[in-house]
Amino acid sequence: MKNLEPFTTPIYVTRPLLPSRDDMVRKIDEIWESYWLTNNGPQHQLFELALEKYLGAPNISLFCNGTLALQIACQALRLSGEVITTPFTFPATSHVLFWNKITPVFCDIEEDSFNLNPECIESLITPKTTAILPVHVFGHPCKVDEIQDIADRHGLRVIYDAAHCFAVEFNNEPIGNFGDASMFSFHATKIFHTMEGGALTYKDNSLKDRLELSKNFGIKDEESVIVPGVNAKMNEMQAAMGLLMLDLADEESSRRKQLTLIYRKRLEGMSGISFREDRPSIKHNYNNFVIKIDKKDFGISRDILYDKLKEYNIFTRKYFYPLCSQFKCYRHLPSSSATNLPVAEKVTGQVLSLPLYGELIEKDINQICDIIDFIHKNG
Repeated sequence: MKNLEPFTTPIYVTRPLLPSRDDMVRKIDEIWESYWLTNNGPQHQLFELALEKYLGAPNISLFCNGTLALQIACQALRLSGEVITTPFTFPATSHVLFWNKITPVFCDIEEDSFNLNPECIESLITPKTTAILPVHVFGHPCKVDEIQDIADRHGLRVIYDAAHCFAVEFNNEPIGNFGDASMFSFHATKIFHTMEGGALTYKDNSLKDRLELSKNFGIKDEESVIVPGVNAKMNEMQAAMGLLMLDLADEESSRRKQLTLIYRKRLEGMSGISFREDRPSIKHNYNNFVIKIDKKDFGISRDILYDKLKEYNIFTRKYFYPLCSQFKCYRHLPSSSATNLPVAEKVTGQVLSLPLYGELIEKDINQICDIIDFIHKNG
């Protein structure tokens, strides 16, 4: 087969969706006229109400980013000691525990979903365990009922890292309604974003005051500081972006679904490549398209494919690699042992996130797949 031409301009693993410049300028004008740039301004108030309705959440609090949202959630729920979590995630999931003086206890994952394996949780529970912190990896919900059953039997909290899971539903229930709290990330790399930003959804109404105090230095009023809080407030520019992005979210998800179906059609049957299919019980958002490379069947390793795709101006991500348990700051933990995490250790060397965003076109996806096929056949 003749050599294929690379893309003339780089194709990155993702690209942020943007509202029209005119709409953003209109929002900026509103902010300029209000002279209110942060501290729960008009845009923030409108966005919080709109987002709560859109996500079907009983309660919601906005934050300047998802990491601080998750960090404050751990504090608000009075977590301490040890928390069972996954090593197959973005560093922030483990770091928020460290910043709360909590020891992460890494639990192995399921090979098909990449999510925390409920069958491995109970053996890790000790008298110091206070919570389970699972991640809905790549927007695919965890086994929420099984995890909740374990938590209920052992008196543990459950906080979900739902960074990838914007607007996902499981059995017609919004994903943010499971567990004690769920964190959503609105970073620019996500399907829905506010440039930077995040939110917590939660069932317990009494958490609202605690969260609002904690993200605003602990200030109750001009003369009262109740708790030692931090500055984690979402500003007006972020909220304005969020309001505009809500109008585009459904269309972006629909477009990504169309592109995902093309990927699946083109890559199914290619030896050494596997990927997740949709499940009828889930309303997916198509945040990522991730494949697994079996070196023996594909002919080359994930790392070699990653490097070769760069030669064609295609920039993928080894997502998630390395494992959090392999980081220098965590690898001393007993739960970081490779023997404790056999599936995670295997999967982290196989996964590759391919480019996916709504502004790609069918021709782009077909060209990416042609190049993958060419590399597969020619090494």
